[in-house]
Amino acid sequence: MIVYHGSSMRVESPDIYHSRDNVDFGKGFYVTAYKEQAEKWAARFKKRNGHGVVSIYEFNLDACRETFQIIEFDKYNNEWLDFILACRNANDKSTFDVVIGGVANDKVFNTIELFFDGLIEKQEAIKRLRYMKPNSQICIRNQEMMKNYLVFLKSEEI
Repeated sequence: MIVYHGSSMRVESPDIYHSRDNVDFGKGFYVTAYKEQAEKWAARFKKRNGHGVVSIYEFNLDACRETFQIIEFDKYNNEWLDFILACRNANDKSTFDVVIGGVANDKVFNTIELFFDGLIEKQEAIKRLRYMKPNSQICIRNQEMMKNYLVFLKSEEI
């Protein structure tokens, strides 16, 4: 499958070590199957420092399924919210090599923050999120997998 990464630079040799801690799916290299979404990520970098680049890769996810641990969240639900909460609070004890699921974009993030701050209950957060169509992010959390199954194709400046 073709996947995209939006940042401030061309990323030919991605790694998990430059990722921030305490993000949606934990430390890893984040890509998406949606080019428009990666362009939005790159646009944020461009706004901050003048450069926005979308790097494009071939990711052999099907081959990874045979050997690696992969979890997929196909909707915003309790399991997804608990996972996000654990990752953002640096309490993720899972050993998944790849995590696939909805992005906590600005609208989703606002609801999550209300829940994290104790201003709404979990069921209210899920109820609000149910009406939002998830975007997709793929967090590759295994460097060896990335080295063998993610192939850089090209990059495009936006």
